[in-house]
Amino acid sequence: MHDRPQIYAGLLVFLGLISFPIWYNLHAGTSSKGPEPKLPVNVKQCVAPTSYMRTSHMDLLIGWRDQAVRNQNRSYVAFDGKTYNVSLTGTCLMQCHSAKADFCDRCHNYAGFAAYCWDCHVDPKQQVARSGR
Repeated sequence: MHDRPQIYAGLLVFLGLISFPIWYNLHAGTSSKGPEPKLPVNVKQCVAPTSYMRTSHMDLLIGWRDQAVRNQNRSYVAFDGKTYNVSLTGTCLMQCHSAKADFCDRCHNYAGFAAYCWDCHVDPKQQVARSGR
């Protein structure tokens, strides 16, 4: 019974430490909301709904890779019935998301994820710079 003040003090210190990130972010004026990627202005429809692309775009891209490389299937029929060319560079980066730094890199840097797409694919803007155009 004489330990009650120490237990309460210990619980208070524990709660303070465990909730420190919340209090720190509130005081600093930051939020836990992720970055907003710059969306394309000329294209209104993606190959899949936005909610799916935000959470599972890598599943789609891996499926495309497997279809194109292993099955030589280079066409994708989207949920709305429209057919797209299976190509990260040709379909996604050249037609819609031409600024990799403003779209892909914003979310991947925020999440601390290094996409291995660029082991094989070249950012279209870097490709133009390399060719000297």
